[in-house]
Amino acid sequence: MTATAQSQPLFSRQKLTSLILPMLLEQILSVTMGMADTLMVSGVGEAAVSSVSLVDSINVLIIQILAALATGGAVIGSQYLGRRDAENARRSAAQLYTVLAVSTVTVMVLTLCFCRPILRGVFGRIDDDVMFYAEQYLIVSAISYPFIGAYNAGAALFRAQGNSRISMLASLVMNIINICGNALLIYGFKMGVLGAAIATLVGRIFAAVWVFWQQQQFENPLRIGSWQEMLPEKEMILRILGIGIPSGLENGMFQIGKLCVSSLTSTLGTSAIAANAVAGSITSLANIPGNTMSLAMIPVVGQCLGAGEKKQARRYALLLLGIAVAGLAVTNISMFLAAPLLCALFSLTAEATAMCVQVLRWFAVFSSFFWALSFTLPNALRAGGDAKFTMGVSIVSMWLFRVMLCYYFVGQLHLGLLGVWLGMFIDWICRGALFLARFWRGKWMEHKVI
Repeated sequence: MTATAQSQPLFSRQKLTSLILPMLLEQILSVTMGMADTLMVSGVGEAAVSSVSLVDSINVLIIQILAALATGGAVIGSQYLGRRDAENARRSAAQLYTVLAVSTVTVMVLTLCFCRPILRGVFGRIDDDVMFYAEQYLIVSAISYPFIGAYNAGAALFRAQGNSRISMLASLVMNIINICGNALLIYGFKMGVLGAAIATLVGRIFAAVWVFWQQQQFENPLRIGSWQEMLPEKEMILRILGIGIPSGLENGMFQIGKLCVSSLTSTLGTSAIAANAVAGSITSLANIPGNTMSLAMIPVVGQCLGAGEKKQARRYALLLLGIAVAGLAVTNISMFLAAPLLCALFSLTAEATAMCVQVLRWFAVFSSFFWALSFTLPNALRAGGDAKFTMGVSIVSMWLFRVMLCYYFVGQLHLGLLGVWLGMFIDWICRGALFLARFWRGKWMEHKVI
């Protein structure tokens, strides 16, 4: 590669904008879908809201693991594209679908077979009406896992190319299907939680089918030429899993820790569970800028490193981090001011509303300063193949600070729901400091990924 070619920016302002804006819209739509479920189900009662919240903590665990595997494929694909190795880029795409197909079907079968034991094992003794709704929601959710996996694979591969428009359009239609389905099944047919679950399932089926169909267009450099290409290839699968497994373990242990915290929350009563669920939905709106830049880190930094442009990788990572911090400041200040109005949208009791407003305002303060360092910046490290470091930091910080401190704050200091969230904030501060130090030293760019 010539010095002239190296000096050319790999991502112009227009190219970055065309990548980031659809991702931003997709994140808004994704969060809106989750809030629509919670908001519409809240009309059925606090037991329904609590059941959806509890099951979604399990769903998020599984979805985050699947997303981490997809991230492994995206890192490999983006680096091959940066190197302009079209053949290996296509092979990595086919093997990513294989990995996710096997993983999701296995998880679906296990969840369907052990639905009630899973709920009892994770949440212990919960009210009978909450358990009734939770079983319904988990069974239908499990059926959707293979479709989530297929969608994640396709969306990650499109983003690896710098094309985020396809997954954004899929999310748009999935969101419309979900909201319309909720209205019809919850309010029209009076199906409650089951109706919300079915509407979400139908939306996910559409998204998976449509994204895969777009993946197969002739002009797509990552299209799968034949089903034979999806037969397992040990070398390529190991490369994908080399990123995906540490990221999956990181996400998995992170979500298991959150499940432990959710189990603690469930002991605080139905009002606390409902307040926690609503606060989780609202804060996901505030996190949209950070999540968007997290997604953008993988293709941008990955392609730069694949092309051997380490200086550009660092520069673009800092740019995306800065955008995330600025965006989070705006959304969190808005949430702090509007917390009572946002909580009023949900059918909560006065006690639950007070708890929800309290944790939202604490969240707004800490998120503005520490969220991006904790969750946006590490994706730059992962794009460079530094997934083992991010895994180690996240797991230790999660269990040492979030889980243990939550139990201390709730059990010993009797801080209630706020104690659960304070443990989370301290976890952010610790992991963010370690990720920033690792990024600044530059060792994350020295890994051989392809």
